[in-house]
Amino acid sequence: MTYDELDEFKKDMKSLLKKYRTLNDDLDVVRKVLEVVPDERPPFSFRIDNLGLETCIIKVRKIACKALKGRGVNSGLRLIYAHFEKDERITFIELYHKNDKENEDRQRIIDNFK
Repeated sequence: MTYDELDEFKKDMKSLLKKYRTLNDDLDVVRKVLEVVPDERPPFSFRIDNLGLETCIIKVRKIACKALKGRGVNSGLRLIYAHFEKDERITFIELYHKNDKENEDRQRIIDNFK
C-alpha cells in the first residue's frame, strides 16, 4: 500500500501538530491499520456518499491520539482519505478536530478527485 497526501492535508497536519505533538506517531498507527483493512469499518470509519465521485472516500471517526491522554479513540480527530483499490494507494485528504470543524470539506474532495 502506498500513501500520499494533498497539499491541504499537509497544512492541516502542520497546524494540528502544534496542538497535538504525537500526531505523526498516531498517524503511523492508522497507516498500519489501513494496511490490513483499508475499507470502512463501522463504527470507526464509514464511506462518504453523495459526492458524485467514483473514488471511494472514507471518513475515520475514531483515531487514538496519545497527546489526548485518557481519551483513547474518543479523541475527536477526524481523517478523510481516498482509497484506490486497484492501485493499492491511499491519499490523505483532510485531518481536523471535531471541535474546530463540524464536517469534512466536501468541496476539497470534489475539486481534487473529479
